[in-house]
Amino acid sequence: MTNENNRQNKQSDSEIKECAIDFSTFVLSLATTAMSHLGEVPDPATGKNETNLDGAKQIIDILCMLKEKTAGNLTHEEGQMMEHFLYELRMKYLSKK
Repeated sequence: MTNENNRQNKQSDSEIKECAIDFSTFVLSLATTAMSHLGEVPDPATGKNETNLDGAKQIIDILCMLKEKTAGNLTHEEGQMMEHFLYELRMKYLSKK
C-alpha cells in the first residue's frame, strides 16, 4: 500500500504543477477581466461587449493594491507589465467615465 500511496502523491504533485499559475498569468487574467468590464473585449458568458464601470474600477483597485503590496518583490518584467496594465486600464476607464 505504501508504494501505491507514494505513486498517487507523486501523480497529484505533477498535476498541481501543470495547473500552477504564475504572477504574470494572474495579473493578465485580472487585466482581461477589467477590459471586459470596460467593454473592450466581449464578455465570455454572453459574447457581447458590455460596460460595467464599477466592476472595472474594482479590478483596477485590486491591481493597484497588488502593485503596492508586491513592491520590491517583482522581477523587472513583472513590474513593467503591472505599470503598463494599470496605465492602459486607467486611461480606458477615464475615457468611459
